[in-house]
Amino acid sequence: MTLPDARALPALGAEESQRYARHLVLPEVGPEGQRRLKAARVLLVGAGGLGSPAALYLAAAGVGTIGVVDADAVEISNLQRQVLHGTSAVGRPKVDSAAARLADLNPLVRIERHRERLTSANAMRILAGYDVVVDGSDNFPTRYLVNDACALLGKPDVYGSVWRFEGQVAVFWTARGPCYRCLYRDPPPPELVPSCAEGGVLGVLPGIVGTLQATEAIKLVLGAGEPLLGRLLLVDALAMTFRELALERDPECPLCGPAATIDRLIDYEAFCGTAGQAAPADTSLELDVRELAGALREGRAIVLVDVREPWEFNVCRIAGSRLIPMRELPGRVSELDPSGEVVTICHTGQRSLVAARALREAGVRGARSLRGGVEAWATQVDPTMARY
Repeated sequence: MTLPDARALPALGAEESQRYARHLVLPEVGPEGQRRLKAARVLLVGAGGLGSPAALYLAAAGVGTIGVVDADAVEISNLQRQVLHGTSAVGRPKVDSAAARLADLNPLVRIERHRERLTSANAMRILAGYDVVVDGSDNFPTRYLVNDACALLGKPDVYGSVWRFEGQVAVFWTARGPCYRCLYRDPPPPELVPSCAEGGVLGVLPGIVGTLQATEAIKLVLGAGEPLLGRLLLVDALAMTFRELALERDPECPLCGPAATIDRLIDYEAFCGTAGQAAPADTSLELDVRELAGALREGRAIVLVDVREPWEFNVCRIAGSRLIPMRELPGRVSELDPSGEVVTICHTGQRSLVAARALREAGVRGARSLRGGVEAWATQVDPTMARY
């Protein structure tokens, strides 16, 4: 990212001078800085928990063009943390809901909608048109994708992540510091990475982290202050502490190290799905929801073991399932027939996969996990089932 010459910056109109008056009196911003914000193009990857506060504050600050890339629609369970959207937007594409809210907040800002999932096929095309990328994604494949695309394009990646009560913020920009791969060279096994849907997240936490991301993006546009380059900020909302870890470029990083081998985007779903290994995943441990539905209709003797928490079980359940919370499973294996067919169930299929492996190791040879959990059951088998 190169700061444009001040002479090439757009002028501010009378309404803009009034709207951004509190910026104009700041020596670190002033009229020239506000013109830089007006000229800037910032891309938000995701219009969810992190993208919501980031989008609101970038628009309010007067960033001239904000791109939003998101393929999802607003769901009622989003509203606990995704404050960019309201109840009236449930069912609408998030990019449309975001554009409407941001236009109301600041009609002087241009919103570019990319209603598509960011992939290796479109990332270079989409990211190329922006100065700064704010990564509000919630999964490892997209984080590696954004990091690699930003590095190949020479753009700063403002990273953020949240889980339960903890968050992380950093700026990855290979021109001036380490990249995301220097922090996490290899992704963890997917079954050991609970999503927010599985592990939960305090609703206000994405507001804190997303606002910090917006702050970093604005600083980069202004060329002011000390961005989080080579620094990882750790947020603990329960203890209300902020800690900082120093990051260094990994000399063996395959993306930004001296002997880098990555010169193009890869298949990030495959990369993260196998923790960087070439071996295929073991699909024999999983059962598709439609296959289970058919087996139950046929009357097969399948024991359904729901390993979620009691409150989750009370929200929704597959008929005939029995509750054995994950924490109780090791002590209750004896309740299951080691020669019988057992299917473990959770919210999205992550905890249940760990449970199925544990049951097989304990001697329940026919244990399998329901792929996609009750969420997949609700969307593919029983649309009347409550979702959360």
